[in-house]
Amino acid sequence: MKKSSIFMMLIFGIAAVVVFTTISCAKEKTNVTKEKKSYNKITADELKSMFEKKDFLLVNVHIPYAGEIPQTDLFIPFDQLKEHLDQLPKDKNAKIVLYCRSGHMSAIAAKELTEMGFTNVYDLLGGMKAWAAAGNKILDKSKE
Repeated sequence: MKKSSIFMMLIFGIAAVVVFTTISCAKEKTNVTKEKKSYNKITADELKSMFEKKDFLLVNVHIPYAGEIPQTDLFIPFDQLKEHLDQLPKDKNAKIVLYCRSGHMSAIAAKELTEMGFTNVYDLLGGMKAWAAAGNKILDKSKE
């Protein structure tokens, strides 16, 4: 084989690597820009410390009513957030803490709120069960 043929094969090989690398990098950038929105998961102890300077909206999303954490601001069923948008802050950056009885419904609600553009959403891990297990009070206003 002539030196010029080998040289041309080497050039085409290098060009193919450059093109492949460029395409791979472009795909990685696309994936980064399509990053999923997320919410913050907090423990009962973290929520308790947040009450020292309450600067958030506390929302019980559990259905049916199974009690509440003191200082709860709103009750919105986890599967009806869109129907109650008028009750939520207009500011999509406002801090919102969600909880339910065990954490499942609030996780669904937190995901939905972030998908609707809310950027400062918190979900109480373990819900009211975790809150009570940490020694905190649960109110049951259905018995009043």
